[in-house]
Amino acid sequence: MSAEKILSDWKKKQFKPIYWLEGEEDFFIDKVVNYAEHHILSEAEAGFNLTVFYGKDASWPDIINACRRYPMFSDKQVVLLKEAQQMRDIDKLEPYIENPLKSTIFVVSYKEKKVDGRSKLAKTLKEKGEMLTTKKMYDNQLPDWTNELVQSKGYSMSQKALLLLVDHIGNDLSRINNEIDKMLVNLGERKNITEDDIEKYVGVSKEYNPFELQSAVASRDLAKAMRIIQYFEANPKAAPIQLVLPALYNLFSKTYMIFGQTAKDDKTIALNIGVNAWFVKDYLLTAKNYGYGGTESALLLLHQYNLKSIGVNDVGTSDASLLKEMVAKMMN
Repeated sequence: MSAEKILSDWKKKQFKPIYWLEGEEDFFIDKVVNYAEHHILSEAEAGFNLTVFYGKDASWPDIINACRRYPMFSDKQVVLLKEAQQMRDIDKLEPYIENPLKSTIFVVSYKEKKVDGRSKLAKTLKEKGEMLTTKKMYDNQLPDWTNELVQSKGYSMSQKALLLLVDHIGNDLSRINNEIDKMLVNLGERKNITEDDIEKYVGVSKEYNPFELQSAVASRDLAKAMRIIQYFEANPKAAPIQLVLPALYNLFSKTYMIFGQTAKDDKTIALNIGVNAWFVKDYLLTAKNYGYGGTESALLLLHQYNLKSIGVNDVGTSDASLLKEMVAKMMN
């Protein structure tokens, strides 16, 4: 079951006695738990019928006793167990999960891991409870997910602004959501987020960032690439070399895969090499400008300069000088 399906059911007042939320992606777990804590019950009902436990401090008898209570002045009560992965003897909850009280909505937040599928607890959960298992989102899924998130809030976002945001933040859904909310507060009557908003409110230069450096390298625009690297040199926090090298490696490693493709349309190529369709044109341009040999050479240079950046076969050369030297060799 997905977070969206759980929330949709709850908004229709359709509840199950047990919800077990587990896995690597905190954003979806937190979203469901936040709704359970603040929206299932009215403010008046919550005073008598909302109980919150934290795994590190909770004891299983207290949790079961709370779950077996009947609600007061309401037909439902909500019991939340947060940070359940820190709880000892969590398997002792299994008898209650086997026979839950229908008037209790018991929501368990079990982050960063999954319950052992071989255990009796896991088998009982699959039979009696609703389970949400989350996984970290792949990088190629981030643009579409972020775009849908913005639209769900009633706004739109330019493609460049979207790519700047995703490239800067990476796979941190909670931070992406927070940065979007911060921008929306400042938009006033406008309904579209632009690259200027990303620059102003997120702090990413729309002209001097790893995404623009990739674009310059893909286009073999040496002058533009050197201007961007000089900006990085003057603003070390904007894009440390440990961030730039993986970005360029991603560009050339995906481009390398292009040469093995027989498909002609962008969507099929994107699917085959595991990227978002929005990025395919960058890889096709890089393949055209560098060819197979140039792409292979670029990957070898990236490996060589990654070693230099950590002091292997190089002592004292600045990060900016390493980047300039490497990029010049790539485009030679």
